[in-house]
Amino acid sequence: MQRICVFCGSSPGARPEYGEAARQLGEALAERHLGLVYGGASVGIMGQLARTVLDAGGEVIGVIPEALATREIALTALPDLRIVGSMHERKALMVELADGFIALPGGLGTLDELFEVLTWAQLGLHHKPCGLLNTCAYYDGLIRFLDHGVEQSFVHECYRSVLRVDSSPEGLLDQFADYRVPEVDKAAWVQRMNGSR
Repeated sequence: MQRICVFCGSSPGARPEYGEAARQLGEALAERHLGLVYGGASVGIMGQLARTVLDAGGEVIGVIPEALATREIALTALPDLRIVGSMHERKALMVELADGFIALPGGLGTLDELFEVLTWAQLGLHHKPCGLLNTCAYYDGLIRFLDHGVEQSFVHECYRSVLRVDSSPEGLLDQFADYRVPEVDKAAWVQRMNGSR
């Protein structure tokens, strides 16, 4: 593993612990010599994360759409800031550059990015670990929803297991280091879902 893509809020959030979690993750990435790929912004916990990695001497690649960069929210101090044409291009490049994905607390954009990489993992388009840094139990409701999806046979338990969860950066990165791509018999699962024998 060389780089981790982190999805997170362009807002600082309502609690100082969110920013602290971003800083702790940035320090953990730098200590493990893992580069950061992120959304390229200077604001919110995105900016705190990137500055922490830079201050620790780590690699940071920012990927931001031109429309956002021109609103002066890009972290222009980045040595590697890639400006792309659209949100779709941003997500595709971030996936290409990274060897794993972590979601810190964030809003709709963070959820969009997280669920896209989870869906791509389910489809076999990548075989990279995905994780939630569950700071202050921020993602507890989402975790319960996904478990409910498994109970209701809309989410296969194997694909649910792709999403690793931890409240500490070190614990989550340890899970990434031990990650093995889950194996699933898709044909058998589809038959079971359709009531076939």
